[in-house]
Amino acid sequence: MAKVAILMGSKSDFGVVKPAVSILKSFGVETEVRVISAHRTPEEAHEFSANAIERGAEVIICAAGKAAHLGGVIAANTTLPVIGLPVKTDMMGGLDSLLSIVQMPSGIPVATVGVNGGENAGLLALQILGIKYPDISDKLAHYKRKMREKINSDDAALQKELETL
Repeated sequence: MAKVAILMGSKSDFGVVKPAVSILKSFGVETEVRVISAHRTPEEAHEFSANAIERGAEVIICAAGKAAHLGGVIAANTTLPVIGLPVKTDMMGGLDSLLSIVQMPSGIPVATVGVNGGENAGLLALQILGIKYPDISDKLAHYKRKMREKINSDDAALQKELETL
């Protein structure tokens, strides 16, 4: 079974992480969700990333705010794909988090989704897993068809409404 590890720098980030957990579980993907801080628990962060493959993880999502170093610290110690999930902050609205994650040094890539983009982080993890797992790829194709059908239906309804104006 496919497995995604989801780390957050603080328990208060769970509201941002929850959509990722939900979408992954709806696709039948196992998740391991942990609170691990790059700054406050560096030994735990190192241990987790160094042993992530042995734990069965295939993709790691790291949610963090402010300095947001969690994704980079994890990516430095694993060959697994790491997705950074910037968390909105009071100070700069999440721009600080986004820039901290996006500006990784050469050799330590961290894919990044938008601020508070938990669902997209989960979907990106699914797309990565879909390379290995055809059933996940098939479910993603169905998911995207349903999105397209909804937008087309919304457009048709709007066109009818516009005809009455």
